[in-house]
Amino acid sequence: MPTVKMTRHLFRFFPALENRPITVPAGSVAEILRAVDEIAPGFTDYVLDERGALRRHVYLSVNDTIVVDRETLSDRVPEDGTVYIFQALSGG
Repeated sequence: MPTVKMTRHLFRFFPALENRPITVPAGSVAEILRAVDEIAPGFTDYVLDERGALRRHVYLSVNDTIVVDRETLSDRVPEDGTVYIFQALSGG
C-alpha cells in the first residue's frame, strides 16, 4: 500500500493524521487523496479547489516525480509508492 507523507503544518488542521503512518490503497492521485479524506474529513477541501484540481500553492510528488496532471489527478501511484504533499513557498 502506498504511503502518504505531508508537511507538518497540515497536522494542525488535520490532527487525525498526526503521529501515525498514513497508508492507503494504490490508485490514481485522486483516489489516494479521497482515501486520506476518509481518514481526515475535509482534507481534500484544503488541497483541492472547487473543480477538484490541486490548489495553486499545493504540490504533490509520487516518489521523486512531481505530479503532472494537476487538473484530474490521474497520475498513478504504485503499490510501493510514496505520495508527498507540500505547499510551495512564495513571496518576495
